[in-house]
Amino acid sequence: MSEQVHNRLAVVRAERKVSRQALAEAVGAHYQTIGYIERGQYNPSLDLALKISEFFGLPVEALFSLEPFRPLTDEVYGRNQP
Repeated sequence: MSEQVHNRLAVVRAERKVSRQALAEAVGAHYQTIGYIERGQYNPSLDLALKISEFFGLPVEALFSLEPFRPLTDEVYGRNQP
């Protein structure tokens, strides 16, 4: 059984103003693959996850996780989870 990989790819991509197409071209993937990853319909390979992380200059764990991410507002403003 394959576990879902959670990601913040859409948020980071929007923040950096990078299109799916531009990201896909930079990491050697199809733009639809980026969409599938963002929607949680496809788990990226380790190679692809590392390429995406390198493209954004972020550690892989900032973009991908086996556990759901806390909302960014909680992390930024220090709110505790209920």
